[in-house]
Amino acid sequence: MLIVRATGAATAATAFAALLCAAPAAEAAVSATAVSATATVSAASCTAPTGPYQRPLEQYLGRPVDGVQSEADCAAIRAFQQREKTPRTDGYADLATYRTMVAAQARPNPNAQGRCPVRAHRVTCVDLDRQLLWVQTGRKVGLGPVPIRTGRDTMETRPGWHTIYWRDRNHVSSLYDAPMPYSQFFDAGQALHGHPGNLFDGGGSAGCVNLSMKDAEALWKLLKVEDRVYVWGTKPGTAD
Repeated sequence: MLIVRATGAATAATAFAALLCAAPAAEAAVSATAVSATATVSAASCTAPTGPYQRPLEQYLGRPVDGVQSEADCAAIRAFQQREKTPRTDGYADLATYRTMVAAQARPNPNAQGRCPVRAHRVTCVDLDRQLLWVQTGRKVGLGPVPIRTGRDTMETRPGWHTIYWRDRNHVSSLYDAPMPYSQFFDAGQALHGHPGNLFDGGGSAGCVNLSMKDAEALWKLLKVEDRVYVWGTKPGTAD
């Protein structure tokens, strides 16, 4: 029997749909096991191989863009990883490092392209194209941008204007037996919520907007019921 904790505006049907949001536990891992490195290790001892996101990391860090790892490339990527506290800090250009880089690039002005509507009230902006989330009131950014993981192909996060209608700090999906901490539901069963473990351990959620636990907690403290959420774009690797 499915047990759902739902109150207020969440109807039984909506609460059941919320269970569909968590990604199955069997999602395939896409990043290798994290390997620790300390800041005192010399550049010559940085030996991580070429990663799948080598070129964009080289360009961002001002390295020669040839897509081939060198000791100096490795040291530069490792320093960035250590500074940003990415899951791995050995200089390997993996997906988590790339997504963190995209967020770092966007920090000066995440809404530079004007894709998220500017309103006098608070708006949570969900950029599917860049897999980023931030919160703005007017043109002032109050949180983020931070990396996110949205719905995978055929289960995409739905675009458009939404409203947070139900919050459950310790929500659990009985369908997948998966924790969904700091859940803030904004469209039927789709929610903003924390993803315990590695945010980049699979191709996507079942429609929810997944955040790291730290970012999900910060978002939980900032938002409230009836806050607005705006979603746009297309997640890389999904159909238009």
